[in-house]
Formats: sequence, C-alpha cells, structure tokens
Amino acid sequence: MTSDIRNIVVLTGAGISAESGLATFRGPDGLWEGHRVEDVCTPEALARDPVLVHRFYDARRAALESVTPNAAHEALAHLDAAWPGELLIVTQNVDDLHERAGARRLLHMHGELLSALCAACGMATRWAGAMGHGPECPGCGARALRPDIVFFGEMPYQMDRIDEALTRADLFVSIGTSGAVYPAAGFVQTARHYGAGTLELNLEPSAGSFQFSESRMGKASRLVPQWVSEILGARNH
Repeated sequence: MTSDIRNIVVLTGAGISAESGLATFRGPDGLWEGHRVEDVCTPEALARDPVLVHRFYDARRAALESVTPNAAHEALAHLDAAWPGELLIVTQNVDDLHERAGARRLLHMHGELLSALCAACGMATRWAGAMGHGPECPGCGARALRPDIVFFGEMPYQMDRIDEALTRADLFVSIGTSGAVYPAAGFVQTARHYGAGTLELNLEPSAGSFQFSESRMGKASRLVPQWVSEILGARNH
C-alpha cells in the first residue's frame, strides 16, 4: 500500500537531465560529447593527457550555465520538502540541477562538476571556473586540482550511506538510468532483498527493467511529477 510507505530512496541518472539539454553519459555511438569515455573519464586518461581531460570538464562545467532544472527536478525537490519520512535522492549525475531545483536530501555518488579535488591533500573545494590552467589548491597550495568526478575504476562516493538507506527503504525508485552501470545497477536488487517496493520511471526499458515490480515508460518531466503527486496524495489521505 502506498500509504504504508515511509522511507524512500530515489536514484536518478542522465535521463532526468537530458530534457534540460545535458547530454546523456553515452550516446548511441558509445561516445560522450564526441569523446571515448576511456579518453576523458579514467585516472589513466588524466595522467596521459591532462590538457584534454581538463578541457573536457571545463566545457561541461561551463555548459551548466545554459541549462535549468526541468519539471522532474522540481517535482523531486517538492517531494524532498514535503515528505515526512526518510528520503535520500542518490544521483549519478554530476550536474547541479537537483540543487538548483531545491533538493536538499541529496547525494552525488559520481561526484560533481562544481567541485575540485586536490590530488595532493584530498580536499574538495567548490569550483565554478576553469581548472585546466593549473590553479593552486586553496588548502595546501599544490597545483594538483582535478575534477571531483568519480572516474571509471574509482569507488563511488558514500556507498555505505546508500546501502544503509536501501536496507531501510520501503520504496526504491529509479529515474532515467540505463541500469547497466554498477554499483548503481544493483540497487534494485538490494532494495528488493530488504523488502522494498520498486518502481522504474524511464524513457524506455532499462537493462534491469525486469527486476522492478513496476515500470512506467515516458519522459521524466511527465512521469516524475505524476508519481510525486500520487505518493504525496496517498500520504495525505
């Protein structure tokens, strides 16, 4: 019963930001903004060609200025403000559209474009400008800043917190994800194991659609506000 739901974990992927004009992680040709992922999103790529990697992420960071949150981001922010139980929005996205919409109970498991990570001291710093010119770390002064992005081969952020939330969830909702990238692709299995209901909202069936108890297909800007209205309405009656 929807009225019995108290704790919710929401996972969002590239599909929720695509309607705002941000490219999905991998296009049909397997490229991300014209680059092989291996050339811009691995520790080896950064070591081999830091100029290319910084240029790529500097451009992605600058692109945030030209996009705005859409109705799906806004609906989740409304849920965040109105939901009386536990809620954790876990995003695979590195943009700031959830924050700009007003979401607060939010975790970026793959890092953030608007953050710089010092490879020397490990300090993360809010960062809105370019990074490719080798600016100093505000903490230690080293010229060792890199995008605060979880590259392939690196461990996603706050997995313990995510796992703990999944064990307590009454409902797990996946929005706009491919269902092909682990560990996020395994969240539905964890949630089901601990007894949560599972719902997928996606433009088309994901690789893991068969694992969800319910799947709804369509644009996130339509499906997410509809679902938020349903669950808040059931909670209030």
